Amino acid sequence: MFDIESYELPNGEKPVEQFMDSLDTKMRTKALGSIDILAEYGNMLREPYSKPLGKGLFELRIKFAGDITRIFYFFFVNNKIILTNGFVKKTRKTPTSEIALALKYKTDYEGRLKGK
Repeated sequence: MFDIESYELPNGEKPVEQFMDSLDTKMRTKALGSIDILAEYGNMLREPYSKPLGKGLFELRIKFAGDITRIFYFFFVNNKIILTNGFVKKTRKTPTSEIALALKYKTDYEGRLKGK
């Protein structure tokens, strides 16, 4: 079993939780179920649930009815999975701006913990 944690900005905000709060009830429920599957299978989870994006970043792939949602995450020591941010997918390709934001959060998280 893996521990799931939300990335936290220095001001205490958690982008992935804000994103989850913005989803309708059915999609949020489906996303929470997918996060539970991620916690159970971790680095053994593959498509269609998860896809590697490179640089240690992955996307959790959530589909409900015709809607598609993605939540970015990465692995950290001691079976920890950090959820960074998410978005509702409207185009075929994942926007590079969303990936860049997730990578920024990953770098920040790792940097803060190295400093401790």
